[in-house]
Amino acid sequence: MASPPGLLTVAREKMRTRHLALRTEHAYLQWLRRYLVFHGRRHPRHLGAPEVEQFLTHLAVHRKVSAATQNQALQALLFLYRHVLQIELPWLDNITRASHPRRRPVVLSRAEVRSLLSQLQGAPWLVANLLYGSGLRLMEALRLRVKDLALERGELIVREAKGGKDRVTVLPAVLDPPLRGHLTRLLLGHADFKTTMVYLHVMGKGAHGVRSPSTGKAGRRDPQRSRTGVCEPANRFCRHAS
Repeated sequence: MASPPGLLTVAREKMRTRHLALRTEHAYLQWLRRYLVFHGRRHPRHLGAPEVEQFLTHLAVHRKVSAATQNQALQALLFLYRHVLQIELPWLDNITRASHPRRRPVVLSRAEVRSLLSQLQGAPWLVANLLYGSGLRLMEALRLRVKDLALERGELIVREAKGGKDRVTVLPAVLDPPLRGHLTRLLLGHADFKTTMVYLHVMGKGAHGVRSPSTGKAGRRDPQRSRTGVCEPANRFCRHAS
């Protein structure tokens, strides 16, 4: 008879059922492991609000974590008790809260932004301009797909952003030519952007045997181009976070 799944396995399944972001899932599981180790690997069902408060206070007092880090640990524990163990914790009043440092935000001037962007070239330059000009988060820019670009309307569609919601944002007009050039030269190797868009439309209809200049054989990418980090035609045009 198979043994029942472990607590962390059940917690992971609950997180994926609720469509939490992968990074959130990893962070929550890490906090749950640390919580279990802190209390001698006792089952959380036998622990309660006092033990949660003790752990969170330990993070603030002894580990010197930031307020955001302490709050992330709290949210992980609340998820464990509410959605995994089906236990509603009372209000946690006895937590020593990590202090919120008061810092003035650093805002670059236009000249400083131009100087910074001038140090970049190629795909990193394009991604940095999307971050600045379209207000994208880093992973939002790296996860953009060709279908998310509404170049004629000067818009970008950000899919499954923070909170699992889609949104539409502006694409600066100055980025239209370099973005078209990026898609044309690096994505498929076509000489004209219109040819690229026609090819993508045909591939989207299922014609996987159509060849592209950057394709060694029908339906297969050239190994030399695959090492550049450029993704498949219907996939993201840039993926690596570094």
